[in-house]
Amino acid sequence: MLLTLPTLSYWAYPLLFVAGGVAGLVDAMAGGGGLITVPVLLNLGLPAPLALGTNKLQASFGSVSAAMHYAQGRVVDLRECGLGIVCTAVGALAGSGCVQLLDAQALGKLIPWLLAAIVIYMVVRPKVGQHERPARMERRAFFVLFGLGLGFYDGFFGPGTGSFWTIALILLLGQDFLRATGYTKVMNATSNLTALAFFALNGQLVLDAGLTMAAGQFLGARIGAKLVMQRGSRFVQPVFFTMVVLVIARLLWVNYLR
Repeated sequence: MLLTLPTLSYWAYPLLFVAGGVAGLVDAMAGGGGLITVPVLLNLGLPAPLALGTNKLQASFGSVSAAMHYAQGRVVDLRECGLGIVCTAVGALAGSGCVQLLDAQALGKLIPWLLAAIVIYMVVRPKVGQHERPARMERRAFFVLFGLGLGFYDGFFGPGTGSFWTIALILLLGQDFLRATGYTKVMNATSNLTALAFFALNGQLVLDAGLTMAAGQFLGARIGAKLVMQRGSRFVQPVFFTMVVLVIARLLWVNYLR
């Protein structure tokens, strides 16, 4: 059964809408929107399971909106994504099911260092992702491996999923930042919707808060995707770099310093 939060103050709704819009804008360009939305939901008094479920609701609207925009702009060929979508959905379902069984603490301590490796690589190779290059891995094998792996990770833990997708698409399939961002949004939409179904079945949603944020997410994601398509890979790269650094800082704070 879906849960509501009748004590939510009237002033919270404009805040939720704006937070969703800003997160959607950022997420469509480089990922990391959860850095904005999850703290807002927690600060409004939602328990962690409800905050995470509600966040998946609003994030699903943003990722689907961005994915649609990239597909309409022919940045993404959805015919190439079928296997990736299926594998990502399977992985996300498995990951969501394991949330209750496994301890995410060790994973939370490891992920910042894996993301730091991406930052170091981008510093050493500043032109990475600016142009398309020959693929280093067969497409079907790539989508099976990373669909299952990153789908599981997103369903189980989540932070940095978009960053891992983007850098994998660039390094292994030879995509530039523009195409990699588009394909990342398709896979994010898949894992978000799958995890959302799991949270919904367990009643871990605050519907009014989630839909308010979702309205902002949908609008912000459209604007962000449009900016990326207009300005290209050179625009996305520094935004992506900045968001990876912020995700690292957030994870280090939560897992080591707090």
